[in-house]
Amino acid sequence: MGRICKDGINSDLINGDSIVYGLIHTQHVLSGRWKIMILWLLSTQKRRFGEIKSTFTNISQGSLTKQLRELEKDGFIERHVFSEIPPKVEYSLTEKGMDFLPILKSVEQFGEKYGQNSLNKEPTDDMT
Repeated sequence: MGRICKDGINSDLINGDSIVYGLIHTQHVLSGRWKIMILWLLSTQKRRFGEIKSTFTNISQGSLTKQLRELEKDGFIERHVFSEIPPKVEYSLTEKGMDFLPILKSVEQFGEKYGQNSLNKEPTDDMT
């Protein structure tokens, strides 16, 4: 039995299989309830913290700050602080974040195709 890698997957599974590693890495970077929506919001323009916060009414300030810091640490967004009073901070996508946009579009298209149908269907016990 192989040891478990830092991402929580048995290393025997990922040794020599870069596809699996790529999936694990992307899942790890995007884990967090709001990260995909933050990237979506920043895909059209730079945003200030307050704009982002007001868009997502069910997120706490602490959770938003944590998600933004993680996205910044992982290189998807950048934080630009203006030296003025009161302090002004803007967030925008980096080149890496822009490279993620086609994936974000694919996720959106998948949701459009299957999301509405799954909301209107009654659950069944039939697995066929």
